[in-house]
Amino acid sequence: MTFEEYVGSRGPALLRLARLLTGDAHRAEDLTQDVLARAYVHWRKIARADRPDVYVRRMLVNANSSWWRRRSSRELAVDTFAERPERGDLGGEAADRDEMWRLIRALPDRQRAVLVLRYYEDLDDATIAQILDCSPVTVRTHAMRALAQLRERCGAPTTKGSRQ
Repeated sequence: MTFEEYVGSRGPALLRLARLLTGDAHRAEDLTQDVLARAYVHWRKIARADRPDVYVRRMLVNANSSWWRRRSSRELAVDTFAERPERGDLGGEAADRDEMWRLIRALPDRQRAVLVLRYYEDLDDATIAQILDCSPVTVRTHAMRALAQLRERCGAPTTKGSRQ
């Protein structure tokens, strides 16, 4: 597969992954463009790999983490939000989704990446482990901790002894 064919078929999915990782459409476009520019230079090597998509996704996740490390100032997450609209109206549902994304964006990079790769990209633990360069057990641990932290911040009851 040529680089152009790969970008044509997987480009939108990579951009979606970047948007979910960054939480910002413009930053996601920049991140995806940077990663694809670096992938283009090494495309022969990447294309020979068993799963080039895993390689490029790993580049995307790593580039996002590197950007956060370089950033000198970060937004601060808050515990409370403005008034919450009543359930049933579309504005209230959108506000709930927005609140959940704020909580997800406040998670550590690896935990956020695991949730995005698992629930939005619908990848299994083994593939996520390859992308993040860790073991499947580590992936499950990150997911467990991320979900527990989200439950705690949302005020949902914790489920002791059950699997996430």
